[in-house]
Amino acid sequence: MMAVVYIVNTAIAFAAFALVGALAAQAYFGAGAALADGPAPGRAPVRTLIIIAAVLGGICGYRGIPAQTLAVIAAAVAVMIAIWYIDVTRGIIPDALTMVPVLALVIAGFLTNHWYVLLAALVPAIPFAIMAWRTKGLGMGWGDVKLAALGGALLGMQTALLAFGAAALASIVIARIRRREREPIAFAPYLASAIVLPLCLPKFL
Repeated sequence: MMAVVYIVNTAIAFAAFALVGALAAQAYFGAGAALADGPAPGRAPVRTLIIIAAVLGGICGYRGIPAQTLAVIAAAVAVMIAIWYIDVTRGIIPDALTMVPVLALVIAGFLTNHWYVLLAALVPAIPFAIMAWRTKGLGMGWGDVKLAALGGALLGMQTALLAFGAAALASIVIARIRRREREPIAFAPYLASAIVLPLCLPKFL
Protein backbone atom coordinates (compact mmCIF):
# COMPACT_ATOMS: atom_id res chain seq x y z
CA MET A 1 0.00 0.00 0.00
CA MET A 2 2.85 2.39 0.87
CA ALA A 3 4.43 1.71 -2.53
CA VAL A 4 1.19 2.61 -4.31
CA VAL A 5 0.89 5.83 -2.33
CA TYR A 6 4.50 6.73 -3.19
CA ILE A 7 3.88 6.11 -6.90
CA VAL A 8 0.71 8.20 -6.87
CA ASN A 9 2.46 11.00 -5.00
CA THR A 10 5.36 11.10 -7.45
CA ALA A 11 2.91 11.14 -10.36
CA ILE A 12 1.05 14.08 -8.81
CA ALA A 13 4.31 15.89 -8.05
CA PHE A 14 5.57 15.51 -11.62
CA ALA A 15 2.25 16.74 -12.99
CA ALA A 16 2.47 19.78 -10.69
CA PHE A 17 6.02 20.52 -11.83
CA ALA A 18 4.91 20.20 -15.44
CA LEU A 19 2.04 22.62 -14.87
CA VAL A 20 4.38 25.12 -13.21
CA GLY A 21 6.76 24.86 -16.17
CA ALA A 22 4.00 25.50 -18.67
CA LEU A 23 2.51 28.40 -16.69
CA ALA A 24 5.92 29.99 -16.15
CA ALA A 25 6.68 29.72 -19.86
CA GLN A 26 3.37 31.33 -20.73
CA ALA A 27 3.74 34.10 -18.15
CA TYR A 28 7.37 35.10 -18.63
CA PHE A 29 8.26 34.03 -22.16
CA GLY A 30 4.96 33.54 -23.94
CA ALA A 31 4.40 37.15 -24.91
CA GLY A 32 5.92 38.48 -28.10
CA ALA A 33 6.03 37.64 -31.77
CA ALA A 34 7.52 34.47 -33.18
CA LEU A 35 10.75 34.67 -35.14
CA ALA A 36 10.21 35.68 -38.74
CA ASP A 37 12.62 33.05 -40.08
CA GLY A 38 11.61 30.34 -37.63
CA PRO A 39 8.95 27.65 -37.74
CA ALA A 40 5.32 28.63 -37.98
CA PRO A 41 3.88 29.31 -34.50
CA GLY A 42 2.00 26.34 -33.11
CA ARG A 43 0.09 25.37 -30.02
CA ALA A 44 1.79 23.39 -27.28
CA PRO A 45 -0.21 20.35 -26.09
CA VAL A 46 -0.03 21.38 -22.43
CA ARG A 47 -2.63 18.94 -21.11
CA THR A 48 -1.01 16.04 -22.91
CA LEU A 49 2.41 17.03 -21.61
CA ILE A 50 1.11 17.19 -18.04
CA ILE A 51 -0.43 13.73 -18.38
CA ILE A 52 2.83 12.36 -19.79
CA ALA A 53 4.73 13.99 -16.93
CA ALA A 54 2.42 12.28 -14.43
CA VAL A 55 3.01 8.90 -16.09
CA LEU A 56 6.77 9.44 -16.03
CA GLY A 57 6.55 10.46 -12.39
CA GLY A 58 4.69 7.27 -11.61
CA ILE A 59 7.37 5.26 -13.38
CA CYS A 60 10.08 7.01 -11.36
CA GLY A 61 8.16 6.26 -8.18
CA TYR A 62 7.75 2.62 -9.18
CA ARG A 63 11.49 2.39 -9.79
CA GLY A 64 12.13 3.62 -6.26
CA ILE A 65 14.33 6.52 -7.32
CA PRO A 66 15.62 8.42 -4.24
CA ALA A 67 13.83 11.63 -3.32
CA GLN A 68 16.84 13.85 -4.07
CA THR A 69 17.17 12.44 -7.58
CA LEU A 70 13.40 12.66 -8.06
CA ALA A 71 13.55 16.38 -7.31
CA VAL A 72 16.22 16.91 -9.96
CA ILE A 73 14.25 14.92 -12.55
CA ALA A 74 11.00 16.74 -11.72
CA ALA A 75 12.77 20.09 -12.10
CA ALA A 76 14.18 18.93 -15.43
CA VAL A 77 10.68 17.96 -16.56
CA ALA A 78 9.40 21.44 -15.68
CA VAL A 79 12.24 23.11 -17.59
CA MET A 80 11.81 20.88 -20.64
CA ILE A 81 8.07 21.53 -20.81
CA ALA A 82 8.72 25.27 -20.56
CA ILE A 83 11.24 25.00 -23.39
CA TRP A 84 8.80 22.89 -25.44
CA TYR A 85 6.07 25.50 -24.97
CA ILE A 86 8.23 28.48 -25.91
CA ASP A 87 9.86 26.89 -28.94
CA VAL A 88 6.52 25.75 -30.37
CA THR A 89 4.78 29.07 -29.80
CA ARG A 90 7.63 31.52 -30.47
CA GLY A 91 10.46 29.58 -32.08
CA ILE A 92 13.03 30.48 -29.43
CA ILE A 93 14.76 28.81 -26.49
CA PRO A 94 15.59 31.34 -23.74
CA ASP A 95 19.13 31.23 -22.34
CA ALA A 96 17.68 31.41 -18.83
CA LEU A 97 16.27 27.90 -19.28
CA THR A 98 19.43 26.36 -20.71
CA MET A 99 22.61 28.19 -19.71
CA VAL A 100 21.65 28.77 -16.07
CA PRO A 101 20.99 25.03 -15.43
CA VAL A 102 24.12 24.07 -17.40
CA LEU A 103 26.30 26.39 -15.33
CA ALA A 104 24.70 25.11 -12.12
CA LEU A 105 25.37 21.48 -13.08
CA VAL A 106 28.95 22.19 -14.15
CA ILE A 107 29.70 24.08 -10.94
CA ALA A 108 28.11 21.33 -8.86
CA GLY A 109 30.21 18.82 -10.79
CA PHE A 110 33.44 20.64 -10.01
CA LEU A 111 32.48 21.04 -6.36
CA THR A 112 31.87 17.29 -6.06
CA ASN A 113 34.96 16.36 -8.09
CA HIS A 114 32.87 15.29 -11.09
CA TRP A 115 34.77 17.37 -13.63
CA TYR A 116 33.54 15.24 -16.52
CA VAL A 117 30.16 17.04 -16.37
CA LEU A 118 31.76 19.85 -18.37
CA LEU A 119 32.95 17.41 -21.02
CA ALA A 120 29.54 15.72 -21.06
CA ALA A 121 27.93 19.10 -21.74
CA LEU A 122 30.37 20.16 -24.45
CA VAL A 123 30.72 17.05 -26.62
CA PRO A 124 27.02 16.45 -27.49
CA ALA A 125 26.65 20.14 -28.30
CA ILE A 126 29.45 20.14 -30.89
CA PRO A 127 27.45 18.59 -33.79
CA PHE A 128 24.62 21.03 -33.14
CA ALA A 129 27.05 23.95 -33.02
CA ILE A 130 28.51 22.93 -36.37
CA MET A 131 25.03 22.78 -37.90
CA ALA A 132 24.06 26.14 -36.40
CA TRP A 133 27.27 27.71 -37.72
CA ARG A 134 26.89 26.27 -41.22
CA THR A 135 23.24 27.24 -41.51
CA LYS A 136 23.77 30.61 -39.78
CA GLY A 137 21.23 29.68 -37.13
CA LEU A 138 18.44 28.98 -39.61
CA GLY A 139 18.54 25.21 -40.01
CA MET A 140 19.64 24.63 -36.43
CA GLY A 141 19.34 27.40 -33.86
CA TRP A 142 21.88 28.29 -31.20
CA GLY A 143 19.20 27.67 -28.61
CA ASP A 144 19.21 24.02 -29.71
CA VAL A 145 22.99 23.96 -29.17
CA LYS A 146 22.59 25.16 -25.58
CA LEU A 147 19.76 22.70 -24.97
CA ALA A 148 22.00 19.89 -26.23
CA ALA A 149 24.65 21.02 -23.75
CA LEU A 150 22.09 20.87 -20.94
CA GLY A 151 21.04 17.40 -22.06
CA GLY A 152 24.65 16.24 -22.03
CA ALA A 153 25.16 17.55 -18.51
CA LEU A 154 22.01 15.77 -17.31
CA LEU A 155 22.34 12.48 -19.15
CA GLY A 156 26.06 12.00 -19.59
CA MET A 157 27.91 12.09 -22.88
CA GLN A 158 27.16 8.62 -24.25
CA THR A 159 23.46 8.56 -23.38
CA ALA A 160 22.99 12.08 -24.71
CA LEU A 161 24.60 11.29 -28.06
CA LEU A 162 22.39 8.22 -28.51
CA ALA A 163 19.26 10.07 -27.39
CA PHE A 164 19.91 13.05 -29.66
CA GLY A 165 20.55 10.77 -32.61
CA ALA A 166 17.17 9.17 -32.01
CA ALA A 167 15.59 12.64 -31.69
CA ALA A 168 17.06 13.74 -35.02
CA LEU A 169 15.80 10.58 -36.72
CA ALA A 170 12.33 11.03 -35.22
CA SER A 171 12.17 14.63 -36.43
CA ILE A 172 13.07 13.58 -39.98
CA VAL A 173 10.51 10.79 -40.04
CA ILE A 174 7.72 12.98 -38.66
CA ALA A 175 8.58 15.82 -41.06
CA ARG A 176 8.30 13.41 -43.99
CA ILE A 177 5.04 11.97 -42.74
CA ARG A 178 3.64 15.50 -42.43
CA ARG A 179 5.25 16.47 -45.77
CA ARG A 180 7.15 19.38 -44.23
CA GLU A 181 10.72 18.37 -45.08
CA ARG A 182 11.58 21.81 -46.43
CA GLU A 183 9.94 23.84 -43.69
CA PRO A 184 11.61 24.98 -40.45
CA ILE A 185 10.56 22.88 -37.47
CA ALA A 186 10.64 23.41 -33.73
CA PHE A 187 13.37 20.95 -32.78
CA ALA A 188 13.31 21.61 -29.03
CA PRO A 189 10.35 19.25 -28.39
CA TYR A 190 12.37 16.38 -29.85
CA LEU A 191 15.44 17.28 -27.81
CA ALA A 192 13.39 17.80 -24.66
CA SER A 193 11.79 14.37 -25.06
CA ALA A 194 15.20 12.82 -25.69
CA ILE A 195 16.44 14.34 -22.43
CA VAL A 196 13.51 13.50 -20.18
CA LEU A 197 12.79 9.92 -21.25
CA PRO A 198 16.23 8.47 -20.37
CA LEU A 199 16.01 10.17 -16.98
CA CYS A 200 12.72 8.44 -16.16
CA LEU A 201 12.65 5.12 -17.98
CA PRO A 202 14.64 2.01 -17.01
CA LYS A 203 17.96 1.75 -18.83
CA PHE A 204 17.03 -1.48 -20.57
CA LEU A 205 14.29 0.42 -22.42
